[in-house]
Amino acid sequence: MAIEIIATGRSVPARRVTNDELAKTMETSDEWIRSHTGIGSRHIADDDTATSDLALIAAQRALEMLMEKDPSLGSIEAAALTLDIIVVATASPDFNGFPSVACIVQDKIGAKNAGALDVAAGCTGFAYALGTAAGILTMGKKRKRALVIGAEILTRITNWEDRGTSVLFGDGAGSVILEKTDAPSEGKGKRGFMRSILGADGSGGEYLILRRGGTRNPFKKGEIVEKTPHIEMNGRAVYNFAVKAVTDTIEQLLADEGITVNELARIIPHQANERIVQAAAKRLGIPLEKFYLNIEEYANTSAASIPIALDELVRSGGLKKGDYFMTVGFGAGLTYAGNLFIW
Repeated sequence: MAIEIIATGRSVPARRVTNDELAKTMETSDEWIRSHTGIGSRHIADDDTATSDLALIAAQRALEMLMEKDPSLGSIEAAALTLDIIVVATASPDFNGFPSVACIVQDKIGAKNAGALDVAAGCTGFAYALGTAAGILTMGKKRKRALVIGAEILTRITNWEDRGTSVLFGDGAGSVILEKTDAPSEGKGKRGFMRSILGADGSGGEYLILRRGGTRNPFKKGEIVEKTPHIEMNGRAVYNFAVKAVTDTIEQLLADEGITVNELARIIPHQANERIVQAAAKRLGIPLEKFYLNIEEYANTSAASIPIALDELVRSGGLKKGDYFMTVGFGAGLTYAGNLFIW
């Protein structure tokens, strides 16, 4: 049996903010942002939109694609009832701790038969969530389908007075539906989820952190808060970690599968900074064109970046049956992960 991606979806806010618009409110420029990150714009959620709202739309679009493939389902509600587990990756949930975004989505789509949980691994979250969901599907014969979502509203926890971080982030959500199928997972004609690497270096936790509001540093009664909790990042340290994490993960997945980079159709990296991808491609001798990049339009949407890019790639016909492709994530924790699939 194989665990295959059978449907994808995405959702981004309508409001699009260009670099030139940001330059009107802070000391920066389109040229500076593009040259340092590759970002040209980002989508920002309205004040009344929560992370679960974007996750819900991404989930519905994946369920619609599932219905197109299996018209006998009849409705989104019926398709949702076939889900066995919902895993949401997010660093910006609706609520601090609980209820999980996954539970909110489970209720709104009517997936009454599904368990639900969130995964917190920063920008690596979706790659972690894929491995988690695939593992859950292998436990027990009755489990067949998993909905995996990466969803973020990072602009809500961004310090807009910090030029070093505020230009980096955007909001959005992406989703996939995994299914345990009768296709072979080994040998001739094998399909689906091949391999996964989940890793971390917790010693770098201070390099990318949301410092206030948790049990380590809670708000106190009567305290006057000048700034809401916001992302703090040591950009150089994260950059160095990310380049090594991407190169090591790609090399390890290829070696474990026994294939060369030439046999790989596409690499879908976390869209954090175009220079990270360029550096990794150079170290590995991989043509930059093999990496699917959309950071110019969406900026860094954290756990949502890989599934948004994957949905774009799938809907544009960028993957063909039998193609090897890879997802690679890195981020807060510090964490890193990679997944290898055959389409």
